[in-house]
Amino acid sequence: MHFALGLAFAVLIGVTLGLLGGGGSILTVPTLVYVMNVSPKAAIAMSLPVVGLTSLVAGVKHWRAGQVDLHVALGFGIVAMTGSIAAARAAKLVPGVVQLTLLGVVMLAAAIVMMRRRPPVEAGGQVPHGKPVTLGLVGLAVGALTGLVGIGGGFLFVPALVLLGGVPIKRAVGTSLIVIAMNTAGAAVGYRGQATIDWGLVAGFTACAVLGSLVGARLVSRISADGLRRWFAGFLVVTAGFILWENRVVLMNPMGAMRPAAVREP
Repeated sequence: MHFALGLAFAVLIGVTLGLLGGGGSILTVPTLVYVMNVSPKAAIAMSLPVVGLTSLVAGVKHWRAGQVDLHVALGFGIVAMTGSIAAARAAKLVPGVVQLTLLGVVMLAAAIVMMRRRPPVEAGGQVPHGKPVTLGLVGLAVGALTGLVGIGGGFLFVPALVLLGGVPIKRAVGTSLIVIAMNTAGAAVGYRGQATIDWGLVAGFTACAVLGSLVGARLVSRISADGLRRWFAGFLVVTAGFILWENRVVLMNPMGAMRPAAVREP
């Protein structure tokens, strides 16, 4: 029953990725941990190939439709990969309960970003003077979050590409998917040897997520993205509240929770 429910969530994650260019992947780790009973460290490591492959498939579909800026994706993606590799290597020093608590906080931030109406950008332009540095810092920071908590980062990549990179909103969605694929690949390299991965579970989860992403990409022109985004943001708030409650020990005793992972997680 738990396995079937987890795969259903995988389809939902894929659909939201295909429709919104990000956001859905943030549910991968909670689904693996709380629905499929995977340990936090393993769940974060397993989420990376799931999110990366799903984003890549959806990104290729957007690219074939002419909605990907490869030049921006490669530049932004390389910076994000740098942050994700470094953070993933450092994650072995961070207890799983702390990572889950941080994920809950990030989910609340994602909900706030998704609830805001997207800027009406319809045409690209040159990146304003000084903005490339800010764009790079955003990529580095989101990459670090990917390495720490296993998110794709699309909910931050899309606004950054639009507001700082001058990328039209539709191209930003497709470009974000390519960046996510690169970002998670970097984090996966950094996580090598830190957790045992159930590749059978990863394959099944990824297949369902990819199927959902293809469905989502087809539904882009038929479903109100704004309505879906608001609904999904509300769902993120509920999920984040659950995660923070389950890991409230970190909020109540942060110093105790920061003990070495080997002590707290045999």
